[in-house]
Amino acid sequence: MESKKVIVWFRQDLRIHDNEALTHAIAAGKEVIPVFVFDDRIFKEKTKFGFPKTGAHRLKFTIEAVQDLRDRLKSLGSNLVVRSGNTEEEIYNLCESNKTSWVFCNRERTQEEVEIQDALEQKLWSIGQEIIYSRGKMLYYTQDLPFPVTHTPDVFTSFRKEVEKFTPIRKPLASPTAIPPFSPDIELGEIPNMDSFGFTDYKNDSRAVLEFKGGETAALERLKYYLWESDLVKNYKETRNGLIGGDYSSKLSAWLSLGCLSPKMIHYELKKYEAERGANKSTYWLFFELLWRDFFRLMGKKYGNAIFKRGGLLGKPIEELTEDTRVLSLWTQGRTGMPFIDANMKELNATGFMSNRGRQNVASFLVKDLKVNWQMGADYFESQLLDYDPCSNYCNWNYIAGVGNDPREDRYFNILSQAKRYDPQGNYVKLWLPELDDVPTNRIHRPDTLSEDEQRDFHIQLGVHYPKSMVNTNRWAKSY
Repeated sequence: MESKKVIVWFRQDLRIHDNEALTHAIAAGKEVIPVFVFDDRIFKEKTKFGFPKTGAHRLKFTIEAVQDLRDRLKSLGSNLVVRSGNTEEEIYNLCESNKTSWVFCNRERTQEEVEIQDALEQKLWSIGQEIIYSRGKMLYYTQDLPFPVTHTPDVFTSFRKEVEKFTPIRKPLASPTAIPPFSPDIELGEIPNMDSFGFTDYKNDSRAVLEFKGGETAALERLKYYLWESDLVKNYKETRNGLIGGDYSSKLSAWLSLGCLSPKMIHYELKKYEAERGANKSTYWLFFELLWRDFFRLMGKKYGNAIFKRGGLLGKPIEELTEDTRVLSLWTQGRTGMPFIDANMKELNATGFMSNRGRQNVASFLVKDLKVNWQMGADYFESQLLDYDPCSNYCNWNYIAGVGNDPREDRYFNILSQAKRYDPQGNYVKLWLPELDDVPTNRIHRPDTLSEDEQRDFHIQLGVHYPKSMVNTNRWAKSY
């Protein structure tokens, strides 16, 4: 490939390490122009059910990640060109005015991202330029898998057994030591602040499990801490269902979602850790979670938009589910009267994060107990989650709702049993619902059973200080 002037379009891959598009661009270009676009459709528009498509927490995390990417590029003799608007227009204008030859990027597979890359590709063809795609999201390369994407097993266990047995994981690509500079005549553009998108900046909540900071620098620091500095990974399987604090799980998902951290880098460091300090079920379980992530992405490739539709992968909508916005609103606000549910929703709203255990419970409660269309819950998660990933989010909701390819026909969570098992002393509930501080441990998860005298004794009035329960908890009480 002749040496040319090229653009590398950063998307959900905001990193220098193991970045195939960046590596290819450096090899091809005498000038490499790194670009990121804050697309109005992603950062200013609403979701299907009216929530901000990118909520405040993920917006702040993204702005930090873009700033960190610019800083890291500058350390390599380059910089980051930042634009706002419609991606295909902004990159096309850069290509036309700078007479570039190619745009390098890592390919995305879900509809909204595909529509943008297709629109850009069409515009570039009109001036004799093209997009050169690379891979940037997955642990495995699809070409290395023992089956074509369309034949990916629909059950995770079958998928895991096949890929573990037959497919090696490639080493992460080396980080570049220098990047060919581009013309100083190109306007760099300012990185927007939260006000630009109608949000006010905020201080992190002191109760948050972690002070998440966007960017590759923070991602690599977290990986180093979780494996090498703390040895926490050796107990991951036992602690992963925790609820309070930063150490119960890796918390790498937010950086993975924006591509600040490569899954191959996690695997590479994990294998080094196992070689030096020993492998066990916990170190395997961290790898196991990366496998799930790949599996969901492959389901998104195989089934396309089905993962977003009401009938899910099965194509069978659940007719009894409603689109009751009043009920949905009580759930989103953490006002259902079920403490374990409300505490998790309060955490999500305040921090943009919720544990995996919490996500399964609040999703099950919305769909199975409140009978609300699962798409509405998935839509809210899309808006709020720091670590939102289209395939992981929607495929997980497919599972919980019973419209995915889950071998379990009725995945239902007994909320009281879950609360008792994972928050036995009510510490998590009281952290996020301080109005229940005086309720004793043996009643903390069932305030709906408190008599009027007990409410006075415990300084809580249901319907005033804390909502009355939307459901009768007797349905779970036998196993509680």
